[in-house]
Amino acid sequence: MPPRDLLLVTLVCLAWAGNFLTSAYSLQTIPPFLFTALRLGLLAVLLAPFLRAPAPGQWPRLVAVCLCNGVLHFGLSFWALQTAGNLSSPAIVAQCYVPMAALLAWPILGERFAWRTALAIAVSFAGVLVLGFDPLVLAAPLSLALMLVSAFFLALGTVLMRPLRGLGPFAMQGWTATIGIVPLLAISMAIEPGGFAAAAGADVPTWLGVAYSALVASLVGHGLYYVLVQRHPIAQLTPWLLATPLFATALGVAFWGDRPGPRLYLGGAMLLGGVLLIALRAQAKSRPVPPASEA
Repeated sequence: MPPRDLLLVTLVCLAWAGNFLTSAYSLQTIPPFLFTALRLGLLAVLLAPFLRAPAPGQWPRLVAVCLCNGVLHFGLSFWALQTAGNLSSPAIVAQCYVPMAALLAWPILGERFAWRTALAIAVSFAGVLVLGFDPLVLAAPLSLALMLVSAFFLALGTVLMRPLRGLGPFAMQGWTATIGIVPLLAISMAIEPGGFAAAAGADVPTWLGVAYSALVASLVGHGLYYVLVQRHPIAQLTPWLLATPLFATALGVAFWGDRPGPRLYLGGAMLLGGVLLIALRAQAKSRPVPPASEA
């Protein structure tokens, strides 16, 4: 890629990596599903002018995608981040959605992959097993489970999204936000008692974390990402986007007190290496890989 686009993809990765840090701070006060609802609420207001009705017959698929990506993926990933007590492991494990999407595309879309891609998928999941035994991860095993389930729903939403037609990137983000608000608020009221009172008493930095998540991570990060997608194949971008968990890990060590051990580094290298191989195989075959995601 030209230097200009390399700078843009670096800004995207920094915007998404920063979301782990700012969100982790806000989640100390605001519970995860309410935090997600607030993020999507702000995003829905900003993206309302971009909303367009999907093609006839696609409403059920659109609703399913929005529930998977906006409610279950984001809600569970922020819950995992809150539970983890660190930034490194959630940022790395979140990348599991790529091999999961490759597996789900087989029964749902009929997409096949060769043995090299199967090997890359196996290496990715083996990496999760290795990093799962790192003391940093063992201290909060629930976080690992939540992030894996979150990655599964993102992978499912990604696969279901592919046949959707007639919706631009900002329209898709707008519908994800608009459709997701009510379920997220309902979940929050059911399982997060005192959440609204906590949000009402939150300090300014906490609310800045909500604003960062909506404005910088979603609008700026995804906005620049879609600019890059118009210039380059997704498979060409995916290897560069693997810098996001690396930046997030660096932020965790520098500002959040993360102290990853050798198992997390080894397992993370295996997971991210597997994701890289999947992207390279997709690029070689000119087949799309799943779109990138942030927390």
